[in-house]
Amino acid sequence: MALFITFEGGEGCGKSVQARSLYRRLVRLAIPALLTHEPGGTSFGKRVGYWLKWAEGVKISPMTELLLFNASRAQLVAEVLRPGLKAGQTIISDRYADSTTAYQSYGRRLALDIVKAVNRAATGGLMPDLTVLLDISAEEGLARKRTSKRDRFEAEDIAFHRRVREGYLKLAASEPERWLVIDASQSKAKIKEIIWQRVKRLL
Repeated sequence: MALFITFEGGEGCGKSVQARSLYRRLVRLAIPALLTHEPGGTSFGKRVGYWLKWAEGVKISPMTELLLFNASRAQLVAEVLRPGLKAGQTIISDRYADSTTAYQSYGRRLALDIVKAVNRAATGGLMPDLTVLLDISAEEGLARKRTSKRDRFEAEDIAFHRRVREGYLKLAASEPERWLVIDASQSKAKIKEIIWQRVKRLL
């Protein structure tokens, strides 16, 4: 059975760790699985991701961000997601369209209807069966980031990150059947088990 599971959350929430953990568990159970991420997942997407996160000396407008993220996403959908799902794989993606809604609409304050329309065009309407939101305060999440160099988004002020979190919580509240909201301040083991209990029911 093909499943599409996405992981979302603000900086430092631990979603990448949990996405990898779920992927490894599926592989151990001999369930056909694929792990990908955004921006990236394809050679084109990796280049776009570098520009978006690390371009120096270039001011990227919020609308340009929106379009670049979705250019990367459209390629991922065409090259990885749809073929994988058609082949019966369970696909786990570290970020997807909801990230763009949270960061570019709530964070950057682009009009929500425009962001959703561009997301819809890029995805062709492909939506996750389950979206896991690892929720944590902006302050705690950023404090977890121990890297010496922060990317363009990590370097934003605290108000931006608070808006992103608020956006995620609003998205989750609007589609409770799709979203699984987890308190990310819990232990990794506890979070892992909560996710698995939900995924197990879908499988």
